[in-house]
Amino acid sequence: MRLKAKLKNKLKKFSKFFSSSSSPSPGFSSILLSPFTKMTPIGDEPTHKATSILKVTGNLIHRFIVILVRGIMRFLFGAKGQSMPPIKDLTLLESATSLARKIRTRKIKSIDVIQSFIDRINEINPLLNCVVDRRFDDALKDAAAADKLIESGQMTEEQLEKEKPFLGVPITTKDCICVEGLLNTAGIVARRHKRAEEDSEAIHLMREAGAIPLAITNTSECCMWWESYNNNHGKSCNPYDTNRIVGGSSGGEGCLLASAGSAFGIGSDIGGSIRMPAFFNGVFGHKPSKFIVSLKGHYPIPKDYHLKSFLGVGPMSRYATDLKPMLQIMAGENAAKLHLDEPVDLSRVKIYYQTDDGGGHLVTPVDPDIKTAMQKVVTHFQSTVKAKVQRVRFDKLRKSAPIWLANMKAKDAPGFDQEITGYTGKISPTFELLKWIFGRSDHTLIGILTALFENSGIKYGDPKQIFLVEQKEKLLEEMQTLLGDDGVLLYPTHPTAAPYHYEPLVRALNFSYTGIINILGLPATACPLGLGSEGLPIGLQVVSAVNQDRLSLAVACELERAFGGWVAPEIVA
Repeated sequence: MRLKAKLKNKLKKFSKFFSSSSSPSPGFSSILLSPFTKMTPIGDEPTHKATSILKVTGNLIHRFIVILVRGIMRFLFGAKGQSMPPIKDLTLLESATSLARKIRTRKIKSIDVIQSFIDRINEINPLLNCVVDRRFDDALKDAAAADKLIESGQMTEEQLEKEKPFLGVPITTKDCICVEGLLNTAGIVARRHKRAEEDSEAIHLMREAGAIPLAITNTSECCMWWESYNNNHGKSCNPYDTNRIVGGSSGGEGCLLASAGSAFGIGSDIGGSIRMPAFFNGVFGHKPSKFIVSLKGHYPIPKDYHLKSFLGVGPMSRYATDLKPMLQIMAGENAAKLHLDEPVDLSRVKIYYQTDDGGGHLVTPVDPDIKTAMQKVVTHFQSTVKAKVQRVRFDKLRKSAPIWLANMKAKDAPGFDQEITGYTGKISPTFELLKWIFGRSDHTLIGILTALFENSGIKYGDPKQIFLVEQKEKLLEEMQTLLGDDGVLLYPTHPTAAPYHYEPLVRALNFSYTGIINILGLPATACPLGLGSEGLPIGLQVVSAVNQDRLSLAVACELERAFGGWVAPEIVA
């Protein structure tokens, strides 16, 4: 015991030495000291025991590596990359809802709107590489047909608003959600030439509502990583700094929206794939409650019932006001379960908040910028909205990553070593890694490592896996009980602003802030809160109970009103 105490004291002195020296990056001292911070949960969870000396050492080593890699990346890439070109066409600044209203009231023509977004894509894509396939000519024909319908007078403005609320507005989606005739590769080399034979259900419903598919966007390989890079289309770059990532797997979509290349879009999310790209690119994104939006036409679709409950197809937009009408359409018959038309009195909504995960193992501490922004949100709801606000601590969130990984195990579901081939075979991760070293693999390094670690990690039915599944159920019960039908939880979307390209390799478990929400099946809305000290977007996610999506969406609209939402690039009048 004395030896253990001495070692711990030495580690404390070691961390104090670094925290008192000049810091190479923001939050350096908090990165090193956080393993020693005593986390006291609120509620009936017992105070967790002191972290083992081995885990403390592992966290210190990991955080040293994170800092070292950040320094290397900054040296290699430079302090600041290119930013997106300024907006010259003010049409691009309109919300999808506003564009639809102006089109049906004949203030603008759909064909002109479509052309504006085509021009913008052609301007930004050589720099950002977010669009991977397009249907520009067909979209212009669709726009001409929409304008003709409006001019014919066959439908009144009221009918158009009710039956085709997004008539003539361009929409985009990611390269794993089917758009008839366009690529549907999911970033998998074996599917490089695969094209969708029909629309996904989500795109079909949006077409019925008048939206015009314009393009599809980049994703990570097999949609299972939080940087959008694959061997079919390369990597996408952040519109606020091209040296930074766009997130994944809906990263190309978040990038295109942020750079004003699309009016609105559709993403999918099994571990944060809507919310992380929304966060990194400073736009809004909503992961709906489980089983609300159809997965038909999404590739891949999990084979297991529980895994399907973790995957959500949902709306993304620069403007919070677009999310609810989009969800109303995309949910189809399930929309009735959400009661989206019921008004929300924010002064009666209970606001709970938690500023970090409590110290997850090998998870980066939350940036001071993000904590400061969250405190401003809390103050706003307390002083301006006059809502009831309470800080909480769900202690089980410390184990978000292990809980997510354990719950992603299924008895008969195919492994990632099969999914990564497009189900055309099964890779040997070790052999594939050797091929990658010599530049002979069809797969990305992270895809190979994911397959490798999945095969060597926790197994379905192991006592530890069963225990972590039980922990998930207990956490869900705690959250559902607290949130009820009138509460939301403010929680970080991600602990840091967008990292440099490839940097997620040493920050792999940072996705746990979003991943845990998928496992619980809860709805969550990613909300931008301006730019942080690095000039990159920051924000938070708003979580509500199952089928209480209207609460998180209402809070998102209030945050947009109070804090400005999406920050547009330079505008040239």
